[in-house]
Amino acid sequence: MVQCSNNLLGILNFFTFLLSVPILSAGIWLGKNAATECERFLDKPIVVLGIFLMFVSIAGLVGACCRVSCLLWLYLCAMFLLILLGFCFTIFAFAVTNRGAGEVLSDRGYKEYHVGDYSNWLQKRVNSDKNWNRIKSCLIYSNVCSTFSSRYASVSVNEFYHSNLNALQSGCCKPSNECNFTYVSATNWTKTAGPYKNEDCNVWDNKPGTLCYDCQACKAGLLDNLRNSWKKVAQVNIVFLVFLIVVYSVGCCAFRNNRKRSYY
Repeated sequence: MVQCSNNLLGILNFFTFLLSVPILSAGIWLGKNAATECERFLDKPIVVLGIFLMFVSIAGLVGACCRVSCLLWLYLCAMFLLILLGFCFTIFAFAVTNRGAGEVLSDRGYKEYHVGDYSNWLQKRVNSDKNWNRIKSCLIYSNVCSTFSSRYASVSVNEFYHSNLNALQSGCCKPSNECNFTYVSATNWTKTAGPYKNEDCNVWDNKPGTLCYDCQACKAGLLDNLRNSWKKVAQVNIVFLVFLIVVYSVGCCAFRNNRKRSYY
């Protein structure tokens, strides 16, 4: 019974070590073979995560199975820091996603989005030209609007207006409803005479690489996607935190066992 916590901790960290190998390999592969800036953006975080998991799991495995108290102490410190960061991230994620929702339009199957409806922190991220240029290049590369154009290529104007578009399609791939442009196809609209109350109407262009990627509506559509994704991640993170706390508790028992054994 005394060794149960040590054995359990050793098994958990063995599987964590096995998990760290493909994560680290994926990060290294992305760094060498990424074709775009969007993919290269992910390589460093993945490498850091892989290295962190590898070293922490080794410390826990050796500390628990070989009774090395100093390594187990380092393992517990790392786990405590990870739990603390997890709590902070969860609170932060819920705080920055507590605002924002699409505007329901009369006789339309889709919603429209406005940057001002979201938290100030999220607004600052997309209002930075440097950040947005990078995000825009990723959106264009991911063919968000190309797929959208193909899917709705042959629908009538009434069918299009009643389509259930996602936030990115509504914000980036079509002009704002306030512009009152004449529909030709999903990504092809004839501009009506201005002036326009909504600045996005001046930004819109039928060119596939332009469309409404620089519109405030596109930025808002991205924020709505982020808001929904972060909420889901925060909810999953709560379960992950419970698991980490259980592992941390097992680690504390193993550390206590090591201390007791050293007294004899």
